[in-house]
Amino acid sequence: MCTNIVYEWLKTLQLPQYAESFVDNGYDDLEVCKQIGDPDLDAIGVAVPHHRRRIHEAVRRLKEADERAAGLYFTLEPPA
Repeated sequence: MCTNIVYEWLKTLQLPQYAESFVDNGYDDLEVCKQIGDPDLDAIGVAVPHHRRRIHEAVRRLKEADERAAGLYFTLEPPA
């Protein structure tokens, strides 16, 4: 069984059974997982409707976290 960030993410969603299929289909990091749509879930083999909804909701939360973080930035400048 794979042990990576996608596995850990799916484990928190109580869906670790899909981890190997995710990785086998190229979804081996969360940046790639943020692009998942229904055709991708079909290819991965996620057929159970409430599992699909759980994944879509988690993807939405990942994207929202990115949007919140996008407003936060800093620059490193030498002291004056």
